Amino acid sequence: MNRRNFIKGVAFSASVSGAGKTLMTHAKAAQLAEVPSYHRLFPDLPAAIFERADLERLASGDGKALKGMTAEPELLKDKDGKPLRSRQGKLQMSATPEDEMDDEENFGIPAGYTYLGQFVDHDLTFKGDDDFAILGASGMNARTPRFDLDSLYGAGPGLQPYLYEGNGRRLQRGRRLTHSGKPGLARDHVRIGDRALIGDKRNDENVLVSQMHGIFADFHNRVANDQPRMDFEALRRIVAWHYQWMLLTDFLPRLCGPELVAGLLPGFGENGMVGLPQPQLRFTHTMPAQGIPLEFTDAAYRFGHSMIRSVYRLNERMRGSDDEIRGNRSMAGRRAIFAAAENAGLNGFRSFPAEWAIDWNLYFETRVDLTTARIAEGPRRVQASYKIDTSLTNPLSHLPEFSSLQENGRLRQDRDGFPAQKPGAMSNLTLRKLVRGHVSGLPSGQDIALAMGLEPLADKDLRVGKASVEGLDENLSIDSYGESFRGRAPLWFYVLSEAQHDWSQRAAATTGTAEARNATPSRLGPVGARLVAETFIALMARDPSSVLHAPPTWRPAYQDKGRFGMVELVAIAGHG
Repeated sequence: MNRRNFIKGVAFSASVSGAGKTLMTHAKAAQLAEVPSYHRLFPDLPAAIFERADLERLASGDGKALKGMTAEPELLKDKDGKPLRSRQGKLQMSATPEDEMDDEENFGIPAGYTYLGQFVDHDLTFKGDDDFAILGASGMNARTPRFDLDSLYGAGPGLQPYLYEGNGRRLQRGRRLTHSGKPGLARDHVRIGDRALIGDKRNDENVLVSQMHGIFADFHNRVANDQPRMDFEALRRIVAWHYQWMLLTDFLPRLCGPELVAGLLPGFGENGMVGLPQPQLRFTHTMPAQGIPLEFTDAAYRFGHSMIRSVYRLNERMRGSDDEIRGNRSMAGRRAIFAAAENAGLNGFRSFPAEWAIDWNLYFETRVDLTTARIAEGPRRVQASYKIDTSLTNPLSHLPEFSSLQENGRLRQDRDGFPAQKPGAMSNLTLRKLVRGHVSGLPSGQDIALAMGLEPLADKDLRVGKASVEGLDENLSIDSYGESFRGRAPLWFYVLSEAQHDWSQRAAATTGTAEARNATPSRLGPVGARLVAETFIALMARDPSSVLHAPPTWRPAYQDKGRFGMVELVAIAGHG
C-alpha cells in the first residue's frame, strides 16, 4: 500500500480535550476527516526508501568507531579520562563550565528561541508522534494550522472556563515561583496534582516550554489590564497580531536570514506598520485550506531539536549543593534537559520545585547581548542555543515519555543511571525523527533541493556530527552509514546538514583562533530556510484574521524604538 494513502483521515470520537480543543460531534469529526490535514508540497517526488538498519546506524552509530547523530554523554572523568561513578554506581553527568567556551554554542541565537520554537510548533500541529504506523502521511491535525495561540487559549472561556478567571478575560495563573527563594513575578500553571490545566498538555513537557507558555499567558493578561473595555475575542486578536509580528520580524529572520524573509514578504513592517505586504510564494501557494506541508512538519521545522543544550541554568541564584560545587563544578546550579533522578533534569508533566523560576535575562538579550566577550561572566551571561547541525545532545536519547516508571511513578534507571527505555518503545528522539520522516513517505533532501531549483549537496558534504572546528576534519559523510543513503538523505537530516555545511564554509573562512571560528553564528541553509519561512508566511497569508490582513496602519502597541520582538514581549509580560 502506498504510504501516502495509508490513511485518509482519523476518526475522532467526541473530543480531543487532552489537547485542549473544542468538543466536536461525530458528524463534524467525520466531515473534517475527509480533508487530510497534512499534505505534500512536492507530491510528484518519490518517497525516499531507507534500510531500517541504516537509519539506526545514522541515529546512534555502530557502537565502534562510527558515531551517530546522537552525541556521546558528557561525563565527569578522573585525571586519566575514566568516567567517574557515584556511590550508587551511576555515571555522573558533566558539561563545559559556564565561564569557558563551549564549541557547540551558537552565538547568533540565544537559548530562549529554542523553546519559543517549540511553543510555536505546539500552536500549529498536534499529529500524535507516538503512532508512526497510524499517522503517516495523512490524518487529522488536533491544532488549527494558524498562528492563533490555540495551544494557549484552548477552546476559549465559553467551553473551557477553568482556564480563565471569572470574567473570562484573563488567563488563570498558579502558584508563585521564586529564584531559589528570592521572590519573583513568575507563576506556574494552575495544576490538579502534577497535571497542568492549560490549552495543550505538551506545553508542560519540560520546565522551559512550560514557563515559555507562562510568558504568553502573562503577556495576554498585561494586554487585558491595559484594555479593560475590550472583550476576550478582541484581546485574543491583538495578542495574536503582536505574536505574529514578533515571529515575522524577529524569530524568522534569526533562523532563516533577514534577506530571505524580506524577499518573501516585501512591504511588511515598513515605517513600523503592517503596510501592504505582497507575499512572494513559490512552493506553498497551492496549499489546501486546512493543510500544512509534511516537508515542514516532519522534517524542516524539526531543526530545533539540534539546538537543545544538554544543561541549562534557570536563574543566577541556583548555585548547587556543596558536594556539586566541590566535585562537579560545571553542573553546580544547572540542570540537564532530561534526567532519571528526580530534580536532576527539567522533565515536565509535574509540579517542579517553586525555586525554579526562570530568569529570562539568561535566555534572551533583554539585559546584555549574546557575545563571546561575556563568557567570563559565567552564571550571568546569556545562554546560547546549540548550533543547527547533525548532532543531538545525549539526554534526548532517553525521552522520559517513552521510559519505564517505577511503582512510585518516578523514572526507572538503567545500570548507568539513565532513564530505562519502556519495553517496545522508542525513546531515542533522533531515531524517532528519522523513522517519522520515513513513514511519512517524504522525498530525499536532494530531490527537494532539485525541485526548488537548487544544486543539492554532494554526499561528501553531508556530514554527521557537531558543527565545530574539530568536526570539520573528523565528521564522516552520510554514505558511510549505509548504502541506502547514497545520493539521497532523509529530508530532516539534509536540512540539518546543509545548515552545518553553510556554517562550516563561513567558519573556514574566518581568521583567528579555533574559538573565534567556533563562535561563527549558525542558521538554516537554503532548503530548510525556505521551507520554514515560506510555510510561516503562507499560513498567515491564507488566514484572514492574521496580522498580514490587519489594517495597513496597524502597528504593535508595545514597540520600543520601532521594534517589537521577543525581548520586548518578555519585558511587557513582566519577565525582562
